[in-house]
Formats: sequence, structure tokens, C-alpha cells
Amino acid sequence: MSLDMFFQHFFNALTLGSLYGLIAIGYTMVYGILRLINFAHGDILMLGAYFVFYGTTTFFLPWGVAVVVAILAASAVGILVDRIAYRPLRDAPRISALISAIAVSFFIESLSVVVFSGLPRPVYQPEWLMTPINFGQLKLLPITLVVPVVSFVLVLGLLWIIHRTKPGLAMRAISKDIETTRLLGVRVDRIIALAFGLGSALAAASGIMWALRYPQINPYMGIFPGFKAFIAAVLGGIGSIQGAMIGGLLLGFIEIMTVAFMPSLSGYRDAFAFVVLVLVLLVRPTGLFGQRSEEKI
Repeated sequence: MSLDMFFQHFFNALTLGSLYGLIAIGYTMVYGILRLINFAHGDILMLGAYFVFYGTTTFFLPWGVAVVVAILAASAVGILVDRIAYRPLRDAPRISALISAIAVSFFIESLSVVVFSGLPRPVYQPEWLMTPINFGQLKLLPITLVVPVVSFVLVLGLLWIIHRTKPGLAMRAISKDIETTRLLGVRVDRIIALAFGLGSALAAASGIMWALRYPQINPYMGIFPGFKAFIAAVLGGIGSIQGAMIGGLLLGFIEIMTVAFMPSLSGYRDAFAFVVLVLVLLVRPTGLFGQRSEEKI
């Protein structure tokens, strides 16, 4: 493999891993607070991509405006999902909330097929993101560089909210002891709704970038990225924001580099993630960066 090809695969892996990590953060935020896996998270990713598509094609919004509107709309959907499907089950057995999460996922996918149709849709790609940049013999699309940068900026912004604001302090308190936090006067349901909103906003942002990187959308496009992002969260240590991002990067590099060095295994690319999940659960169930302390985010 030439050095140019190595760097080409490196940046592809960095882009894919950044997307996995960004999606994984939504899983880890909800789990850190409620000990719940929100299986509808991948479907919020899909909705974010569709909102941009219809914002630009039906309402003729400028692409940048459509992105902002889509992220806000997806965040609102995430809060609505919490209000309808999860909040009534706060005190129910965890299996009830888990079943509800699976049902919400199926409902969003089926409703999307009815509303958007099951036909794949092409995605508008801004020219400035698709014009190749030459670095000697290496050619890179700007989107390959933009995705990691935007992902890391969003993660830094989220960490600032978590560790430097009062709502973030409340989230960390809820992750330790929800009942004691409620007794201290914190409006727990509002803080949990905020966590869902933030996680859904990140999912929408990753869905928009995913659609730009792989320019086709359909109602089931969030399933496999959602599964793999969940694996990334487990790999990094579910409940840890930094761990989710690092887990996503590792998973992206495992997928891309394995195929790059062993092309004969390209047909098994999707299986690599699930092999990683099994190995992590067998060797280190808490994840590579998981901690046994009570604080999760």
C-alpha cells in the first residue's frame, strides 16, 4: 500500500469514526442518566437527514438554514419521544422502558415509510464540500475534513455544557442518584428532557453529515449506524462521553483499516463491529475507558 493510499484510508476512517462517536454520545447520555438504551436514537439520525432534504426541496430553504431547522426539529422529536414513551415509565421495571424503546424505533421507521415513502432519495451536496482538494498525489473531499472537525467541536461544546453549566451539573447529579436530586428541588423531568434534546441534536447533526458522506437517504438508514454507534459506546465505556467518542474512532479505524489491509474481508466489514462487541463484553465489560465509580457523564 502506498503512503497516499494509507492517508486516504486514514482520513476515511477518521470521518467514519467521528460519525460513530457523535451518534454514540446520544446513547451514552441517556444511559448515564436513566440506565436506558434509547433504541430510537438511530431513527432520530434518519429524521435529521430527511428534515434537511424536505427543507431544501419542499420549503426551498437555504441549505445552512435547513440544517439548523433540522437539528432543532430532531431535538424536539427527541424530547417528545421522552415525554410520550419514557417519562410515564420512570418508575416501571427497566424491561418496560426497554420494550417501549424498541416499539418507538419501529413506530418511527414505519411512520417514515408512510410519510416519506420507502424509496431512497438523493441528497443535495454543497459544491464547496465536494470539490476535491489536492495534497500532492492525495485527493481529499472537504467533507472528509469537515466531519471530524465539526464532530469534535460539538463534543467540546457538549462537555462544556455538562461540566460548566447548572443543567450540566444537574445531569451529573441525576446520573448519581435521581431520587436525591429530585428531593433537592431539581426538576428532574426537565433535565432528562434536555439530555434527550441534546442527544437528539447530535444524532441529527451526525445524520446530516452521514447523508453528505453517503448521499442517499431512506427510512431505514439509521439502523446500522445506530447499532454500530451503540457498539462504539460499549467499546469506549457506556456512560462516558469521552469514551463514546474514542470508541467510535476506534471502531471506524478497525472497519476501514482491516478492509484496507485485507481487501478479501470487505464482505465481512459489518461483522467486525459485532465481533468487537463480543470481545469487549468477554474481556472488559465496562469498556476500554469505563469506570466503576457512580458518576457516568
